[in-house]
Amino acid sequence: MQIPPTKLGGMELTQENQKNFADNIKSFVCFTRILNMTGQPAMSVPLFWNESNIPIGVQFAGRFGDEATLFQLAAQLEKSRPWVDNIPPIHCSNPL
Repeated sequence: MQIPPTKLGGMELTQENQKNFADNIKSFVCFTRILNMTGQPAMSVPLFWNESNIPIGVQFAGRFGDEATLFQLAAQLEKSRPWVDNIPPIHCSNPL
């Protein structure tokens, strides 16, 4: 994503915020669009956190059909920069 996650309700489409809504949508898909169209595997890995303790992901893309390389890279990155204990201020502790 080009921007940090929006607050709950920030993506609501109303007559008053149509341009804001369209700009937000573009910001959410600006880096993933080409990979979605080509079918290449990709992942976003939370390697950094901003001043509000919100995770900032770094996107990696692989060759078509080569998800294994991305899994191997993710394992190496998680070992080097563990993120499992970094919990953002707003999160879902039990999604079920």
